[in-house]
Amino acid sequence: MDVQMIGPEETSIGLATINGMIHETTGVQMIWYEITSYLGILSILVGLYFACIGFVQLIRRRSLLKVDAEILSLGCLYVILAVLYILFELVVINERPIIMPGDEHVEASFPSSHTLLSFAIFGSAMIIIGKYVRNRRLCNLIQVLFGIMILIAVFGRLLSGVHWFTDILGSLFLSAALLLLFTGLLDLAEKRTKE
Repeated sequence: MDVQMIGPEETSIGLATINGMIHETTGVQMIWYEITSYLGILSILVGLYFACIGFVQLIRRRSLLKVDAEILSLGCLYVILAVLYILFELVVINERPIIMPGDEHVEASFPSSHTLLSFAIFGSAMIIIGKYVRNRRLCNLIQVLFGIMILIAVFGRLLSGVHWFTDILGSLFLSAALLLLFTGLLDLAEKRTKE
């Protein structure tokens, strides 16, 4: 829909009018690219923190079925994120609105993987952190910080100008769907433990 060749190297972009207008408004601000890149790394570190919790539980409890349902659900979420990351590197839907410094050609842009990772990992951590941080004030602080990091990742990636608006929007929709799946897995696990 509204496909036009507005990208570098005359790449065709869908919803070109709104994508072009927003990209012209925000321009390219590489400082936001750097900031959101660090947030992407931080989200992976948060994921590794929960993976370590699961690994320790697996060793101590000697059974995968005895690992917390929250951790197993996170594991499923992380596997889906990895599959989506690889899939969208192979199946190119949109190319970036710029050629990145040091590159010779445009690269895949949809969905914004940093937005996807930040929203899904920080969002899922916000949901379960209360089980692993008993101090209510600290838990609330961590949840607020994760929320702020999600907002910075979303708006920072848009302001950086390395993604089209629809790349960010697609990431938000995918992340929201994954978080709904995650909460569904948690609900299912909770029902099983009550039976």
